[in-house]
Amino acid sequence: MDFDRFSSPFFFAVFFFLVFSRAEAYDYLDPTGNLTLKWDVISWTPDGYVAVVTMTNFQMYRHIMSPGWTLRWTWAKKEVIWSMVGAQATEQGDCSKFRGNIPHSCEKNPTVVDLLPGVPYNQQISNCCKGGVVSSWGQDPSAAVSSFQLSVGRSGSTNKTVRLPKNFTLLGPGLGYSCSQAKIVPPTVFLTSDGRRTTQAMMTWNVTCTYSQMLASRNPTCCVSMSSFYNSTITPCRTCACGCQNNSTCVPSDSTIQSVVGLNTATKDNTPLVQCTQHNCPIRVHWHVKLNYMEYWRVKISVTNFNYRLNYTQWTLVAQHPNLNNITQVFSFAYKPLLPYISANDSGMFYGVKFFNDILMEAGPDGNIQTELILQKDKNTFTLNKGWAFPRKVYFNGDECMMPLPDDYPYLPNSAPKNVIGLSFVISAFFLLELLAFW
Repeated sequence: MDFDRFSSPFFFAVFFFLVFSRAEAYDYLDPTGNLTLKWDVISWTPDGYVAVVTMTNFQMYRHIMSPGWTLRWTWAKKEVIWSMVGAQATEQGDCSKFRGNIPHSCEKNPTVVDLLPGVPYNQQISNCCKGGVVSSWGQDPSAAVSSFQLSVGRSGSTNKTVRLPKNFTLLGPGLGYSCSQAKIVPPTVFLTSDGRRTTQAMMTWNVTCTYSQMLASRNPTCCVSMSSFYNSTITPCRTCACGCQNNSTCVPSDSTIQSVVGLNTATKDNTPLVQCTQHNCPIRVHWHVKLNYMEYWRVKISVTNFNYRLNYTQWTLVAQHPNLNNITQVFSFAYKPLLPYISANDSGMFYGVKFFNDILMEAGPDGNIQTELILQKDKNTFTLNKGWAFPRKVYFNGDECMMPLPDDYPYLPNSAPKNVIGLSFVISAFFLLELLAFW
């Protein structure tokens, strides 16, 4: 066999392309998570159709936060959007060819956003008008859906003449999602409110979008620091854990924050404006091994926001640790175990209690949240040695955080060596006393 060809740069380039192009959107703790767009054609019109588009977030712990989702696609022919309910196209485009009734959008590549809460009722449909905010499926399935309705013209008005839109792009709110081509599926079946009759869509197609942290950001967006009761050393986040930056792109901690122009103005892609730290991360998660009882042990988790530009709404925190299968009590956070695999029960999702701490405020005195866990010991596996008490992986808002190096984990102090000389001295003294008493 000619091994030289397998060691060529071209071979390795092809190999890494094949591996990472398929694996970049795979999430070990949420292997089936995706965001599905379903187009249901509910009626035909003289020159097109009326469709309801439903966006369902099947990701267990990754949600779409403010300023919300943005959806783009390319029409296959010369379609136009006559009207929309529950969402709107951001640009009308060139509609100069039309007289009288002007379409809502004539763009070849329309960009659609959700409507804000409080719009008039005649502009709303079910599951719309939340500013593009969509909850994760594990957090709240009832809020993990967003919908809108549109009337499409110049598209054909039969199953054989309609052409599916192409090149779907989803921003949620920044980069990270890649979407498949639309695929025709069996028509959706609807049940009437009285439950006695079913109807079905004229035509249905699906688009599946998956998330890749590599596409969303070149660097991690959070880091993990560690400490314990048995070691006075605090393991900080790794230096430049979220990428190195010069001082002109961060805010010194002792500066007057009000002097920063546009500080509290959120951007469409949530570009952070962070406090200057050695790790340069918007979010730091600190795991502290607090106490060790006879049958239980206690952990304190603190999350600190260093981003002056963003409040994290409906945040989620995911940890992978072998003892999460015996978690006994969680204080001030909601908790849900994640079971991506039948053979493993070592992962769990934490999130805020509604109207209490479900918003992580921007950097400052209120920019932190914390909880404590009590975990029951499994005497066959429990140990404080070799970093066992610390998590294997940590995710914040669906993005994996940068962990410290294994050699930097807080370690147990070395056990004291046996004092052989002291023991011999005690034994000799004992026999000497006995001998003196005998005399």
